[in-house]
Amino acid sequence: MTLVQHQVILDELWGVTMRSMRVQRFGAHVTADSGGRAVVSIPFDPDETWGAKAFHLVGGTIEPAKATDWNRRLRGKVTQDGAGWVFTLNPMWMQATGVEIGDEVTVELEPEGPQRDDLADDFASALAANPEAGAFFDTLAQFYRKAYLRWIDSTTRRPDLRAARIAEVVELLAGGIKERPRR
Repeated sequence: MTLVQHQVILDELWGVTMRSMRVQRFGAHVTADSGGRAVVSIPFDPDETWGAKAFHLVGGTIEPAKATDWNRRLRGKVTQDGAGWVFTLNPMWMQATGVEIGDEVTVELEPEGPQRDDLADDFASALAANPEAGAFFDTLAQFYRKAYLRWIDSTTRRPDLRAARIAEVVELLAGGIKERPRR
């Protein structure tokens, strides 16, 4: 049973559908881009599926049609290439798994980390009100997004502090700062 099948069963038991809607599963052919890098073309518009962004940080699996015992979990970016979207395969991962240009594969991808839909209304509204901060938040790796969210969410015992922290985070994000400076 695949990771997605397990998650769908858990989602059905708990009445959750958001995660399974984010996972995209499709068959693909590994090709080379104009620079000779191995890529998998994305057969859907990630902006429509996951929200508009310059690129999409994703995680998932790629299972080659040929049998292998290798763990195929990987992370990376879905980026635009000409008229479409592609996921670039890491050469080290390809060497370790035996996947080559020309292979048929089954791909499961989903966006990494907290997305805009997952955010508390007050923080989501603050990001929407400042497009520069929102756009920068969307490009951050999940480590940085989660760190900002933990800092904001640590105000549960002092709700009066939450608005101030949200304002500070939005200001930092608008300034292109990945991580809150330690004081």
